[in-house]
Amino acid sequence: MANLNAKEYVTFESIKHTSEDGSEFWYSRELSTVLEYTQWRNFAKVIDKAMLACKNSGYDTDRCFAKVSKTSEMPNGGVKLVIDYELTRYACYLIVQNGDPRKEVIALGQTYFAIQTRRQEVADYFNQLDEGNKRLVVRGDIKQWNQMLAETAHNAGVITNEEYATFQNAGYMGLYGGLTVAGIHDKKGLKDNDKILDFMSSTELIANLFRISQRSAFHRWK
Repeated sequence: MANLNAKEYVTFESIKHTSEDGSEFWYSRELSTVLEYTQWRNFAKVIDKAMLACKNSGYDTDRCFAKVSKTSEMPNGGVKLVIDYELTRYACYLIVQNGDPRKEVIALGQTYFAIQTRRQEVADYFNQLDEGNKRLVVRGDIKQWNQMLAETAHNAGVITNEEYATFQNAGYMGLYGGLTVAGIHDKKGLKDNDKILDFMSSTELIANLFRISQRSAFHRWK
């Protein structure tokens, strides 16, 4: 993923709050501004997806997304009550995972919340899953990054199906000791219409997720 420079690190750190018991949290409206969402209703949709992911993962949604009311000034000088959320680090992670991956700041947020700070929280959750659910989680991440990689490759001039097949082969060859997609199929004993990702363990999928995210980040920010 993208490297996080000091300025971008400070951006996410500057909106972090600490509760009386010492736990860290972020306000969703402040996070929406940093993630460049100008319309709250659009960001609210991202929050809804993140809350569903939180519920499906077995976490306490009410704790991770603690709803609070805040006052907001009106143009006429009055005030109104608006909904906000106190987000745990894991909630922020789920939000950036469900945000628009084409936004550079979203990728930076993924780096910040998933890698640079307390990634053990996410790792602990992941390690509690059985193999089948681990594969589902990683496959979902791979799908998102593959979509962004395809778009980035297209912008770099990889247009035809043949060109993209060559582009994909190069990625697999770097991870599998020079084996192409066809070579991996042969080694795994797969049929022509079998999808390689469907026949990988969670560990192998994680390795491919790292490969795809690194490659996408390189082509996006080089």
